[in-house]
Amino acid sequence: MTDINDAPLRILPLGGLGEIGLNMMAVLYEQDAFIIDAGLMFPDESMPGVDIVIPDVDVLLTRNLNIHGIVLTHGHEDHIGALPYVLKKIPVPIYATGFTMGLIESKLEEFNLLDTTDRHLISTEQPIDLGPFAIDFFAMCHSVADGVGLAVTTPAGVIIHSGDFKLDPTPVDGRLCDLEKIAAYARGGRILALLSDSTNVERKGITPSESAIRPAFEKIFREARGRILIATFSSHVHRIQQIVDLAREFDRKIVILGRSMASNVKLASEKGYLDVPQGILQDVKDLDSLPDEGVAVLSTGSQGEPMSAISLMAFDKHKYLRVKPGDIMVLSSRFIPGNEKAINHVINEFCRRGARVIYDKISDVHVSGHAGEEELRYLIRLARPQCFVPIHGEYRQLQRHAQIALEEGMPPENVLIAQDGDIVEFSERGATILEQVEAGRTFVHGKGVGDIGHNVLRDRRLLAEVGIVTVVIVVDRESCRRVSGPEFFSKGLTFEEVEPELFEGALHAVEEQLAVLDPTSLDQWENSKEDIRLAVRRHINRTLGRKPLVQTIIMQV
Repeated sequence: MTDINDAPLRILPLGGLGEIGLNMMAVLYEQDAFIIDAGLMFPDESMPGVDIVIPDVDVLLTRNLNIHGIVLTHGHEDHIGALPYVLKKIPVPIYATGFTMGLIESKLEEFNLLDTTDRHLISTEQPIDLGPFAIDFFAMCHSVADGVGLAVTTPAGVIIHSGDFKLDPTPVDGRLCDLEKIAAYARGGRILALLSDSTNVERKGITPSESAIRPAFEKIFREARGRILIATFSSHVHRIQQIVDLAREFDRKIVILGRSMASNVKLASEKGYLDVPQGILQDVKDLDSLPDEGVAVLSTGSQGEPMSAISLMAFDKHKYLRVKPGDIMVLSSRFIPGNEKAINHVINEFCRRGARVIYDKISDVHVSGHAGEEELRYLIRLARPQCFVPIHGEYRQLQRHAQIALEEGMPPENVLIAQDGDIVEFSERGATILEQVEAGRTFVHGKGVGDIGHNVLRDRRLLAEVGIVTVVIVVDRESCRRVSGPEFFSKGLTFEEVEPELFEGALHAVEEQLAVLDPTSLDQWENSKEDIRLAVRRHINRTLGRKPLVQTIIMQV
C-alpha cells in the first residue's frame, strides 16, 4: 500500500449492495461526506400497495456529518428516483451532467423543489471540490446519455466509482468511455479502491455495443408493410436516436405515445443529445390520417406497466390506436425480473389481435447497458486498485465479482463484499468493515412516505392470502353491560353460503371467553379483545385450515 493520511477513508452504502436498484452511497472522511446517487427500487410481490422503495437516510442525520452535496452518475430511476425524498431530509446542493440534470429538474418541479434546490452542472473537463473531496468525472457508456464515473481524491487516497457502465467500442453518440483518465490515476498504484458495477457480472464475455441492434431494426423497417410499434425506456436516448434515423431512412413518420417518452424526447432534443429531423414527429391525433406503411410509433410500457400506452393498446383501451393485423410490435428492452408475467400478458394480447411481436428472445432488438465479465476484468487490470469492493448487484453478483478480482491477483484481504449499512474503511490494513449500521428501506405509498412498516406489509399479505374477519360487540358505556353481539363480518375468507355455519362455531368460541369475563368496567372489555381475537382465529384455523386477520371491535354506546 502507498502512504496515506492517518485519517481513514470510509464508504457507507445505503442501497444497491445486495439488491438491484436503490443505489446510494455516502463517502466519508472524518466528519465530512458527500453522497453518490439517490435511487429508488420498485416493489416486488412481497410489498402489496407500495409504489416505490427508497433508502432510509436517517443514519446520516444521526452522525453529525457535514454533507457537502449529492453527485449523480446518470439519470436512471434507480440512481435519481429517490432524490426528491432525500432532499427533503438532506437539503444539500446536487451535481449532475446536462441530460441527467434535465431529468432531475422535471422531477424536482413535480415535487415543488426546483426553486429551493441548489443545482450545479458538471462535466468531464472540470473537476469539483466538495470539502476535502476533489472529484474528477470521466465518461462512461451506459443505456442512458451522459453517464459518468467518479475519481475521488482525498487526503487518504483516490477511489474510483465506476457508475453503471459498459465498454462500448462504437457508441451511438461517439462518446467513448474515458479509459485513459482511469489509467492516468492508476499509474504508480495511486488508486486506493475501485468500486465497480456488478449488474452483468454473470454474463460471460463482453456486452455488445448499442450499435449492434441496428441490423435487427433495419430488417424490421425494411420488411414491415404495416405500422411499427416500438416500446423502449424513455430515457434511452441512444436507442431512440437509432429508431429516428431508421424512420428517416425508410420514410416513416414517428408518433410518440406516453408522457415520459414525449417529455424525454423533447428534453434530449433541446439539449442536443437527440437529433430529430424537422417534420418527422406527428401528433397522435393525426395517426388515422397516416398510411400504415408510413408510421413508426414510439411508446413507453416495455415492462407491461398496467396504465402504459403499450398495455392500453394491448387491451384495446387506447384512445387513438387500435392494434390490427399487419402491425409489428417491438419490445426493445430486457424483461426486468418480476415483470415477466405482465410483459407476457401484453405479448399474448398483441398476438390475439393479429400483430407480430418481436422481442429480445427471438431477435437482437435489445442489448444491455452493463459490462460483462471480460469488461469487468479489464477495468480491474486497468485500475490496478489496492482494494476492491463490488457494487450495484444482488449478493451472488457481488460475490462473483469479488471472485473475479481474486482471480486477477488481488490479495484476499483487499477484496471485500459489503452490504447495505456496512461502513467500509480503507487503510494500510486493506479494506475492512468497521461497523454495521441500520440501513433500512422507506416505503412510499401515495402521499405517505415511511408510514408503511413491515407489520403493515405483513397484514396486507395476509389480507390478500386469507382475508379478514371482524368481530363487533356493543357495550353500554355506563353499565358496562353487553348490548349486542358478537356479530361477524368477513372479506376474502370463504363463500357466503359457508359463513353462517362457520360463524356459529366462532360464536360459541367467543361466548366461552365472555363467560369468564368480569364485565365490571370498560377496561375489562378492552382487555378481552385479544382473547376474543385468538379464540376466533383458532376456530377458523381448526375448521378451514386458514389463519385470517381477525380484529375485535368493542363499541361503546
